Amino acid sequence: MAARALWKGAISFGLVYIPVEMYTAVQEHDLDLTMLDRRDFSPVGYKRYNKKTGKEVTWDDIVKGYEYEDNEYVVLSDEDLKRANVEATQTIDIVAFVEAADVPLTYYETPYYLAPSKGGNKVYALLRETLRKAGKIGIATVVIRTKQHLCALVCVEDKIVLNTLRYATEIRSAEELKLPPATLKAAGISDKELKMALSLVDGMSEEWKPEQYHDTYKEDVLAMVKKKIKAGQTKTITAPEAEPSAPKASNVVDLVALLQNSLGKRGGKGAAAKATPVDEEDEEEEEEVAAKPKPRAAKSTSATRAKPAAKPVAKPTAKSSAKPSAQTTAAKRKPAASRKAA
Repeated sequence: MAARALWKGAISFGLVYIPVEMYTAVQEHDLDLTMLDRRDFSPVGYKRYNKKTGKEVTWDDIVKGYEYEDNEYVVLSDEDLKRANVEATQTIDIVAFVEAADVPLTYYETPYYLAPSKGGNKVYALLRETLRKAGKIGIATVVIRTKQHLCALVCVEDKIVLNTLRYATEIRSAEELKLPPATLKAAGISDKELKMALSLVDGMSEEWKPEQYHDTYKEDVLAMVKKKIKAGQTKTITAPEAEPSAPKASNVVDLVALLQNSLGKRGGKGAAAKATPVDEEDEEEEEEVAAKPKPRAAKSTSATRAKPAAKPVAKPTAKSSAKPSAQTTAAKRKPAASRKAA
């Protein structure tokens, strides 16, 4: 089935006009779930009805209107909406060129493909290559249906993609969010933790291959549908289970162990990454912490002499992540030493 243009007009680029057609660039693959009446499992339908008479209204009898006072409307046909500003409804007007990195991802909304109309190939290619060479994106305005959108024109391979943008007034402020401090020191992140996290990122890095990702949740739901059909449970409503308690936040020692364990589970680059040497400074620091005994009330000099000397801590590797840390092991040995002395 041939793609159908949802908008036709032109890109205004200075004094140059590029005739283009706009096509949707995305397609949804949501689960098609029907609303049912739980009493007899019959489908629930919708009706367009006249709120005054209660009678159903067909599409042919529906027009649009703007309510300027309570229950008073100005009827606006498609032609009225077009005549309000003919140029705006037929033109993608480029107003500026900016660095792509300067537009935060929160502003991007919906992508559309732009293709040249008859006679627009050369000027289309000119704008595309200009965007590519300049390394910038065009910021423009366009009216789609009844709304004017801010948008970005982006060169993507051999295409110009129009991506609608949200207005600044549509982006909510993040000031009320409780976020960690902006610096490593203030956030309590050590150099060692950062190095291990970077090693994990390096081990998980690969080329972008979008075709390898798909909606596994949808597949799981469809598998459950088949299972319920096979078990004859098509009309069974599963009761909700108790919500699991939220996991507690990890402390620094747990974070290091998690990173080490993650490095050990990665294949390929991850296997090499887990062998990344830790700085001698960090290692010495860890040994010092592990060897340092915890303060406690002195019972006798014999108990102190009976305490075994702390052994040097082995160099941490991904394989040892499942074992207790040297500090924890040393702490566990102390009661045993006290009993022996007693």
